[in-house]
Amino acid sequence: MEGRIRRVVTGHDENGKAIVISDGFAPSVRTNPLRPGHISMDIWKTAAMPVVLTDREPDPTLGPRQIHPSAHGTVIRISEIAPETEAIRNLDPGKAREVFRAMGNEAASTFGRGGRHPFMHRTETVDYAVVLSGEIHLLLDDEDIHLKAGDVVIQRGTNHAWSNRSEKPCRMLYILIDGKFAPELAAKFNDG
Repeated sequence: MEGRIRRVVTGHDENGKAIVISDGFAPSVRTNPLRPGHISMDIWKTAAMPVVLTDREPDPTLGPRQIHPSAHGTVIRISEIAPETEAIRNLDPGKAREVFRAMGNEAASTFGRGGRHPFMHRTETVDYAVVLSGEIHLLLDDEDIHLKAGDVVIQRGTNHAWSNRSEKPCRMLYILIDGKFAPELAAKFNDG
């Protein structure tokens, strides 16, 4: 991926006619030195539902990194996940939380609090995750699911991690939608 995804953004001119506002590489490319080989790129974000459509707006992907959407918002993101190394598998809970702190949500990390992998996390979101290329394992509390290109996961606020056990990078597309745990479900979590 090397941080290069073409993004075409449409909008309206002063007469309401459909136009292209921008056509180029998506500007929000993020890496994390604690997670070598991982590249994440927010393609677009919204901050309300319904989304208010205007003639033009500032690029919503710029600014601080957040793993989750804002309240009532959405995020579309493409990530490249490098093959998992022994160093990643051996991260301690404090280092795992640092990875999530750099992504804007340290509290999402559940490793050391019930999560069985350094990148286990839970967010109050519905995530549509699509494997674009490569393969990956979805880790849940007690299960591993092997996924290949074309597979789709509907992740509904579950404790999970992505583990690339292959020898090649895996490219994923995520659409994250803000959510809220039902009180009876939230009461069952013992990790936070």
